[in-house]
Amino acid sequence: MSEFWIWFSTGVEHILDLNGYDHILFVTLLVFSYSFNKWAKLLLLISAFTIGHSISLALAVTNQITLPVTLVEFSIGFSILITAVYHLLNFKKTEDKNSVFLIFVVSFFGLIHGLGFSYLLKSMLGREESVFYPLLYFNLGLEVGQLIIVSIVLLFSIIMAFVFKCPFKLYKYTLVSVIGIIALIITSKRFLDFF
Repeated sequence: MSEFWIWFSTGVEHILDLNGYDHILFVTLLVFSYSFNKWAKLLLLISAFTIGHSISLALAVTNQITLPVTLVEFSIGFSILITAVYHLLNFKKTEDKNSVFLIFVVSFFGLIHGLGFSYLLKSMLGREESVFYPLLYFNLGLEVGQLIIVSIVLLFSIIMAFVFKCPFKLYKYTLVSVIGIIALIITSKRFLDFF
């Protein structure tokens, strides 16, 4: 099996692994940031997350930044909770007003999620001297996995809107509320890990 396929498939599997559902929840929230007709803004938001986690993944794998696992895991859960709360508080507001703020915050949260991605990659690399290609291939795998999540959520949205005739805001509010409750549980449990 080629080096590319090993690292690439590991990246895809890592983000799609249901045991690491926190990343799936966050990407799902990103998809719900904009309705169908604002796909360009959604693409920009997903790109901001990608840039953020790519930077911190590279910094963590090359040991330029090191944070305790408990702090990173708590921060990932907290980022999901904050994003869900943001969606719920801004439910009736227009989507356009906060675009720059959203991009900034999502980039920052991307940095946090990248640190979470780095633990698996670092453990697999061990003492390997050259990390550039494994890092690149793993990150490409993460991106493909992320696009799979985005596609599934968009397909779900299309089915809800066009097959079941459910208004976007209704199923968005319902799913964001459920994700918010899950994020509150995750964050609470991970907070207790500090003690």
